[in-house]
Amino acid sequence: MDTLGLRAEMGMGDGSLPGTGDGGAFRALPEEALMEMATQSLSAPPLTHGRPRVPVTEPALMALRRLAVIGSATLLTIYGAYAMNRVLNSVGYSVLGVVVLVLFVLLFQWIALAFTSAVGGFVSLLRHGGLGLGIACDGELPALSTRTALLMPTYNESPGRVMAGLRAMYDSMAATGRLDSFDFFILSDTTNPDVWVEEEAAFLALRAATGGDGRIFYRRRPLNTERKAGNIAEWVRRFGGAYAQMVTLDADSLMAGGTVVRIVAAMERNPGVGLIQTLPEIVNGTTLFARMQQFAGRVYGPLIAHGIAWWHGSEGNYWGHNAVIRTRAFAEQAGLPHLPGRKPFGGHILSHDFVEAALMRRGGWAIHMVPGLPGSYEESPPSLTDIAIRDRRWCQGNLQHAKVVGTRGLNWVSRMHMLMGIGSYVTSPLWLLFLLAGILISLQSRFEKPEYFGDTKSLYPNWPHVDPEQAKYVFIGTMGILLAPKLLAYVALLFDPATRRGCGGAVRAALSVLVETLIGGLVAPVAMLIQTSGVLSILLGRDSGWNAQRRDDGGVPFMDTVRAYWVYMLFGLVLGACAWSVSIPLFLWMTPVLLGLVFAIPLAAATSSRDAGQALLRAGLLLIPEETSPPDILRRAAAANAARPEAEGGEAIHLLLADPGLMAAHRAMLPPPRRPGDPINPDLLVGLLKLSESPDPDSAVKRLRRTEKAAVLGSADGLERLDALRGGERRG
Repeated sequence: MDTLGLRAEMGMGDGSLPGTGDGGAFRALPEEALMEMATQSLSAPPLTHGRPRVPVTEPALMALRRLAVIGSATLLTIYGAYAMNRVLNSVGYSVLGVVVLVLFVLLFQWIALAFTSAVGGFVSLLRHGGLGLGIACDGELPALSTRTALLMPTYNESPGRVMAGLRAMYDSMAATGRLDSFDFFILSDTTNPDVWVEEEAAFLALRAATGGDGRIFYRRRPLNTERKAGNIAEWVRRFGGAYAQMVTLDADSLMAGGTVVRIVAAMERNPGVGLIQTLPEIVNGTTLFARMQQFAGRVYGPLIAHGIAWWHGSEGNYWGHNAVIRTRAFAEQAGLPHLPGRKPFGGHILSHDFVEAALMRRGGWAIHMVPGLPGSYEESPPSLTDIAIRDRRWCQGNLQHAKVVGTRGLNWVSRMHMLMGIGSYVTSPLWLLFLLAGILISLQSRFEKPEYFGDTKSLYPNWPHVDPEQAKYVFIGTMGILLAPKLLAYVALLFDPATRRGCGGAVRAALSVLVETLIGGLVAPVAMLIQTSGVLSILLGRDSGWNAQRRDDGGVPFMDTVRAYWVYMLFGLVLGACAWSVSIPLFLWMTPVLLGLVFAIPLAAATSSRDAGQALLRAGLLLIPEETSPPDILRRAAAANAARPEAEGGEAIHLLLADPGLMAAHRAMLPPPRRPGDPINPDLLVGLLKLSESPDPDSAVKRLRRTEKAAVLGSADGLERLDALRGGERRG
């Protein structure tokens, strides 16, 4: 980042600080407004403070909706089990037949519930539902009477991208005329010192460009304890008392100002509501993989979200971002405990959002989702490799919920959320077992000589166990239930003229559904094995760690793709050889799975390709309305991104020493100095020693490790020694 040019833009050439007002002191943060946030006990009964067991915002006939969805899924599963039993065990039970039947029932009930929920979503979409709580998509924006904080946590992200998104939201909020009700907080957990100093420079530039000295704030934690959950909780304890609501964001989040105003106003109108979750639409995808994700999210996502909102009611869920939360409800109920045992199942809770929502609902607060409200956006990882890295962390977090699902006093729907989160990952190894068990049954039929009459006298023979005719019908029925939500989503799209036009029209939208389904079907077996390996590694005790998410155009080197996916290709070849050796019909039946595995390497390379994604864009496929007619917030974000300096990045020590204004601001934002008795930071001690032995800043940069540099830059003593090095360099 060009911090020297930034100095000139902000009037910092003389080393003065931006944001000091008329002679006032520079402040990166407002006055603290402390709020108590106690750690919750998972074994003690919750304190509801007299709130009703059923929230007043619960939609009517919720029990009937849930009965329709869950009851229908149960009936479908029972019938599926009956049909599959006729396929496998029509003349007697076998061990393999029972195993396959049990696996089938476990997997079928999963897709049956998704289907019946999608039917509810289809009804809600056609009736233009998905709102409630007095929220309207149009009309005059409501007035606000409380203060709200927009929280942007960031962890080693590109500061330019983060600030561009925040600038777009700030300007969008200003356009609503309600800006005075909002403050913006950049909550950094960044560990890379070079990115940290870039963040500070970008924060100062954002303040200068918007004039938001008293409204845009920045805080970096020296220790990112408990990751994002700890980041948000620390803000609540220090500043939450000044804000009735907080809007939680991710580093790639965008929310239109009008959308934020409407959900905050709904929070003010409904004092029993603790959280309102919007439906973030995926945007800005350029690679084939990201464009598939955003098309699926835009076309199928509303159907799924409307469905779960339709029968979840006031027992909704929280997805960790693009939601408004009542600060008092969060502080009162969502203090997360550490789970017993060692990582990966013990320690702090990774997938904190599900648990925070469940604990708030346990405390009597309503949790709502409003998928019918537009103006909420996020981005997708650019490749299968990137989403696998993120998915590994999510897998660990969801499996951790096995220790939370038994929490005393949880609403049964909240327990269901957690079980479904666990199931979303456990189903992958179950599908693999189902596939392998099917091969074993075919192998048994191939080599085990059938006894048509056995020891008992009978006029009718005992045919082999597997009934191929019944198996065909079960397969067709299962695939129909699996693919029906996509068909329903397409039909709903036809009834929405704006969305239909935005997706290129009915014909192009249909072709896009076909392309996404075919490529997604090929990717599915690879994703199944990736998730299975993730589950196994967690069960073996391997922690996922915490890596920054990549948000660029993919660009995975081909040899890296080969190294990452050759094992899936080999597995597909072995599986295909086994199927061929058993029977040609089995091989043909397994062809969809085998193709995805055998071609895992070119498939991963093609889907991570920007060229492939842009080729489909030019062909008018996988289009979404936000591309063909971008809303105001996306245009603002694109403009802010285009205005970023072409050359970003830099070495932190050189940036600080070259820019007195940035150095002064950096000093003002340092955390309080260490007090006697506080833990000793060995990286700081080693870093200070290396500075004392360095003749100039360049030598210091070469000698310091990253953690040592971060410790030195977070210390007044370290900055003084850097100043001394600069002075010595000048004298020399």
